[in-house]
Amino acid sequence: MNLIQDLPRAHRYFTGLQSSIVGRLEALDGAAFCRDEWQRTEGGSGTSCILEEGRVFERGGVNFSHVKGERLPPSASAARPQLAGRSFEVMGVSSVLHPRNPHVPTVHMNLRLFAALPREPESQPVWWFGGGMDLTPYYGFEEDATHFHRTCRASLAPFGDDYHPRFKAWCDEYFFLKHRGEPRGIGGIFFDDLNERGFEHCFALTRSVGDHFLAAYEPILQRRKDLPYTERERDFQAYRRGRYVEFNLVYDRGTLFGLQSSGRTEAILMSLPPIVRWRYDWRPEPGSAEEKLYAEFLTARDWLA
Repeated sequence: MNLIQDLPRAHRYFTGLQSSIVGRLEALDGAAFCRDEWQRTEGGSGTSCILEEGRVFERGGVNFSHVKGERLPPSASAARPQLAGRSFEVMGVSSVLHPRNPHVPTVHMNLRLFAALPREPESQPVWWFGGGMDLTPYYGFEEDATHFHRTCRASLAPFGDDYHPRFKAWCDEYFFLKHRGEPRGIGGIFFDDLNERGFEHCFALTRSVGDHFLAAYEPILQRRKDLPYTERERDFQAYRRGRYVEFNLVYDRGTLFGLQSSGRTEAILMSLPPIVRWRYDWRPEPGSAEEKLYAEFLTARDWLA
């Protein structure tokens, strides 16, 4: 491989994916995304596409970033101490959609290419891909959960039968709030440090995940976005959104990397929902739809069994 040639190819794919997702979401919502282009003093740039107070999406973000730096942040080198001190480039696209209707789940998708560059000419760059997508419902629908996981499996199927079980289990493990003892949502797929079987294999797998994102989410959105809801359901949505905030600020590696690498704070924190509530030691009513979410959906369940 020639990383000097491969980085521009990845750049073109990620920016094209951002444009296609934004275009489709604008058609679904009827409102336009605000496009905010930014430059990073330490090196790199990006474009944040943000929609707030739309008809369908209370907040939606689809961001592209290409960040360069002279020294790997601690969050990137903690598992790779041999790379400490190297310069780096990381690029990718990240999307988080917080719908207004509590019957529509929040969805997250992130894809990235990371390159740790050598300081000595004779050394080789170290690269890896990471990302995935996951679903966070507030009210559970088995049809939606099954569709999302089936599409995740389809995105990985051309590359080997072992990827979906691995990445599904990795997602369940990663998006787990240890201090709460509960998952953030119903999972999906997650992967990091992907560099097996060569660059072309990993790049193709990453593209397939990105290309399946709308197919995984749009049918769910179309089924649920016009369902009637009450203030009680909006209130529970705001309460469950608090778990989303807790995970992103305490555990999420992308958030930590962005803040540690002096990324653009507004773009990094666009993933947070606009309206959130916390309560002390709240419990759902027995037999309620809220209890059903905890009992039947917030588990490490095999939705394709």
